[in-house]
Amino acid sequence: MGCTFSGLNALYDAVNGGGDVWINENRFRVVRQLGEGGFAYVFLVKEISSESGVGAGSGGLAKKVKDPSHLSDDGTYAMKKVLIQTNEQLELVREEIRVSSLFSHPNLLPLLDHAIIAVKATQEGSWKHEAYLLFPVHLDGTLMDNSNAMKAKKEFFSTLDVLQIFRQLCAGLKHMHSLDPPYAHNDVKPGNVLLTHRKGQPPLAILMDFGSARTARRQVRSRSEALQLQEWASEHCSAPFRAPELWDCPSHADIDERTDVWSLGCTLYAIL
Repeated sequence: MGCTFSGLNALYDAVNGGGDVWINENRFRVVRQLGEGGFAYVFLVKEISSESGVGAGSGGLAKKVKDPSHLSDDGTYAMKKVLIQTNEQLELVREEIRVSSLFSHPNLLPLLDHAIIAVKATQEGSWKHEAYLLFPVHLDGTLMDNSNAMKAKKEFFSTLDVLQIFRQLCAGLKHMHSLDPPYAHNDVKPGNVLLTHRKGQPPLAILMDFGSARTARRQVRSRSEALQLQEWASEHCSAPFRAPELWDCPSHADIDERTDVWSLGCTLYAIL
C-alpha cells in the first residue's frame, strides 16, 4: 500500500473543532480527541455512509479493507493525524505507512487506510503536509494506562493475565521477526500496547506504533556508524526499554531483532 495524495482537503480546523474528514473516498465524522503527542493527534471518528448517513458496515471502507474482522460493528475507528513541516518528517510518515502495511497479525495493529495531503501554510509560498492514518479503535487504553489505573487502586494483573499478554506480544513480534527481511519494532513498551478487555477471556494485547520499526539486522563496522546508530536510537527507542547495544554500540557489531527481546523483557517486568 503506497502513500496517496488525497484531493479532498481534510481541514485542520475541522478536525480540531469537530466536523467531517475525508480519507481518500471515505468520509468520517470526528467524535472526540483520544490523545496527542509531538506532531500527532489521535481522534475517535465514525464512518459516514454515502447511502444512509452515519452507520456501520455500509460505508466505502468495507469494500477497501481485505480482512472484515478489522471493520467496526458501529462504524467507529481511530484516526491518527500527523502535522508535517519538513521533508524529513514527510519521509518518516511515508516509511511508517509502508512498514505498517507489511504486517498482518491479530496482535499487531493494522493500518486500514491513509492519505497524505498538501496544505498551504500561513507563510506565502511555503507548503506543508498532513497525514491521516486510520486504524481499528480500542477504547480500553494502553497497557500503561491500565497499569497506572490499577496501581492507583492497589490492584495488580493476575499471573495468568500477565502470561497471556506476554504470549500475545511474543506472537506479534515473532511475525515481524519472521519476515524476509526481519523487522524490529524498536520501541516495545507498555505505552505502545493496546489492551482490550473481553468478558470471560484474557485481555487482547495489540502492539501498535510502527514509526520506529525498521529492518532488524544492521552491520556496524566503524565508530562513526556506531555513533550514528546510538543517535538514531536516542530519538526512536524509549530509554527505559532500550537494549544495551543501542546505548553503547561497539565499533564492530551485528545488531538484530534481539533488541526487541530486551524491550519485551522490560515490558514484562513493568507489568509485573
